[in-house]
Amino acid sequence: MSENTAQMPIHSGFDPKTTAEEVIKDIDLQGKVAIVTGGYSGIGLETTRVLAHAGATVIVPVRTLEKGRESLKDIPNVEIAAMDLMNPASIDRFAEQFLENHDTLHILINSAGIMAPPLRRDNRGFESQFSTNHLGHFHLTARLWPALKRGNARVVAVSSRGHRLGAVDFNDPNFEDKEYDKWKAYAQSKTANILFALMLDKRGKEYGVRAFSVHPGLIPDTNLGRDLTKEEFGPKPVLDEHGQPVSNEQHNETKTIEQGAATSVWCAVSPALQGLGGVYCEDVDIAKARSASSPDPEGVEAWAINPEFAELLWKLSESLTGVKFTI
Repeated sequence: MSENTAQMPIHSGFDPKTTAEEVIKDIDLQGKVAIVTGGYSGIGLETTRVLAHAGATVIVPVRTLEKGRESLKDIPNVEIAAMDLMNPASIDRFAEQFLENHDTLHILINSAGIMAPPLRRDNRGFESQFSTNHLGHFHLTARLWPALKRGNARVVAVSSRGHRLGAVDFNDPNFEDKEYDKWKAYAQSKTANILFALMLDKRGKEYGVRAFSVHPGLIPDTNLGRDLTKEEFGPKPVLDEHGQPVSNEQHNETKTIEQGAATSVWCAVSPALQGLGGVYCEDVDIAKARSASSPDPEGVEAWAINPEFAELLWKLSESLTGVKFTI
């Protein structure tokens, strides 16, 4: 088995202002099949657009077929199918339908997500952000595993710099025994995205499947913050144990949707990442690992790249979903 990829930049030649179109320039995806969750709005829509224009067949799961058709009507090479990430039966139906029509999947970008809503739960009682952002994608990826393995696929988990606001609470992930905090819940789900990519890559790389997690950037022109007031939207200062800010996060620059999709697309298609995986990426490069005392807003927290935590999350996810993800 190959060695783990170092969590440090590889100097990709791109920068925070790079767009998805610039990343995918000169890359031919004819004959490739991709799935992009959330691929009909925001950065997911831009991701779908550039993959399709590069020649890939892109399947987009949608909760509302009419909305999906309207958003995607002008993009070639796109198929849509119904799926709700908070509904396990819906995930199973989508995966079964996909596997009936496609035996191979080359790219899976888990881009759908929600951010900081009021406390909501799915029909199992699971907190909505953990359910949508992590558990639903865990379930979907498990069901698609046979096609991913045949495709030597890349799997991209769209996370967030918001993971820095909190780790996964393995004892109470669904806020049953503590007061709900929408930002802690969001951070937990985004940390889970990073840990999932880490463990999926560890388990899948001997089969040619590599996984990455991504911070797309702060992008105001999407529906992700639909539950937030104007004052609530934007980067949050990271506080230490004494409640004092330890980052200059408030000065973080925003990105356009085209720039926000760039890192996901880079992780999905870049030849520079051949043989690499399991790392958290931002600004179209592998990010650095942060030290606990660093005031730098960039990089990934130690708790999100801890292999023991990744193993615990995998087992917790199997237990909560009832889906045995055997690789």
